[in-house]
This record gives sequence, structure tokens and C-alpha cells, in this order.
Amino acid sequence: MNLYHCMIDLKSDARALAFAVALENWMTLLRDEGRLEGWRLLRRKLNLAGEGCADFLLEIEVRDLAQLDAAFRFLGSGNDEASRRYDQMHQHIARVEFGLYRPFPDQERVERLALI
Repeated sequence: MNLYHCMIDLKSDARALAFAVALENWMTLLRDEGRLEGWRLLRRKLNLAGEGCADFLLEIEVRDLAQLDAAFRFLGSGNDEASRRYDQMHQHIARVEFGLYRPFPDQERVERLALI
């Protein structure tokens, strides 16, 4: 499993609950279409975070990079419902930073090291 990690700050006039609902609608469509395995949205608590941390953290679970690529291609496929849900979610976002993470040590490395 790989985690696509998104740190998100909303626009100053955005409502957090409206963003959360729009994000849920978008992520549910991606999951139902088989474009991701799961996701969760977290919000910073009590403003306890370093300077570089955003207000929201979105973790998207994908099996592999092929599934992540399929999720990106799905938005560009011309699917009107996908575009509508994405736009409804994205209109709330002021800033986002991304990262792709994997379990460590991963199974492939463990097996390779066992052979040495």
C-alpha cells in the first residue's frame, strides 16, 4: 500500500465542513470507481503543529503507482461527474503540498536483503 499525502490549507472564506463534504463526495467517487483503496481526512488539533504544517492532512491509499496514475487519468477522462465533484472540492483550497509514501522497509527490500 502506498500513501499519497496531501497537506491542505483552505481559502480564508472557505467553510471547513463544506470542504469536508465536497472532499468526501470526490473521494467516494474515486473509491467506487476503483481508483483508490481508501482515504482519511485529518485536521490539526489545538493548533499544535510546526510552521510548515497545513491545517488539513489528507491521506489517500493506493495499491501501487498504476492505481494512482489511473486516479489522475480519471479526472482528465472527460467524465462530467468526476469534474463536477473535483471542482466542488478544489474551490475551497488555497494551498496544497503533496508527497508519496510507502511502508518501510517494504516487502521487496526485505526479500532482497534476505537473499544477500
